[in-house]
Amino acid sequence: MIRRLAWYWLLPVAAVVWELATRAIGAVYFPPPSTILARMREMWFAGPPTRLFLTEEAAADLLPSLGRLAAGWAVAAAAGVALGVALGRSRWLSALVEPLVHFGRSVPPAALLPVFLVFFRVGTPIQLAAIVYGVLWPVLVNAMDGARYVDRQYLDTAQVFHLRRWPIVLAAAGPKIFAGLRLSVALALIMMVISELYASSEGIGHRMREAEGSFDIPAMWAGIVLLGILGVLLNGVFLAVERRALRWRRGRTAS
Repeated sequence: MIRRLAWYWLLPVAAVVWELATRAIGAVYFPPPSTILARMREMWFAGPPTRLFLTEEAAADLLPSLGRLAAGWAVAAAAGVALGVALGRSRWLSALVEPLVHFGRSVPPAALLPVFLVFFRVGTPIQLAAIVYGVLWPVLVNAMDGARYVDRQYLDTAQVFHLRRWPIVLAAAGPKIFAGLRLSVALALIMMVISELYASSEGIGHRMREAEGSFDIPAMWAGIVLLGILGVLLNGVFLAVERRALRWRRGRTAS
């Protein structure tokens, strides 16, 4: 953990280099970080303290985006883990369905947005569908692989002590499942933005598209930087949850 934090000193150095380089070049489409952060604050974080400094634009953009992100990820994670474990523990069902799984995950989710437009209303339904479809596959495949290769000793122990098999399978497949879930967090963020770019009247992606149309370059970059910050924060939260959930695994490996 300390070794990982030691690299964070590069962030302010990179920001200073970015600031000096962009001011020296004077590129219109590549503003300095100070301009981007000032525009970000003006758009989303210049509200009163009683509203946690959130502006009305933040309530209209950030909160709906984060809500759809959380809902879509939760649905896809639950479905992916349940289906993946079921497929991983059934040899004949896996042989029957696995080709369809690999076909489905090979289709880029963004390519299916026109199809989603046919079946779902523009707005939250189509955005949730896009997020769920994009997030489902890595969770499903990793859960399936984890459940398929459970150590036989775990199952024998469960049989000897008359324990239920499914909790043992889930615990043994935990590292693979969490690997898929961690990857899916970034995919959920990507699909949230893509769906809002083309099928939304609100959200971070919609605000970025409006900024592009009005040539508000700092606002467009503010959305990009905000998405990067959200990605770092979500990854950090997920790593903390993963370390806590898999503590028993680290203790077993150390022993």
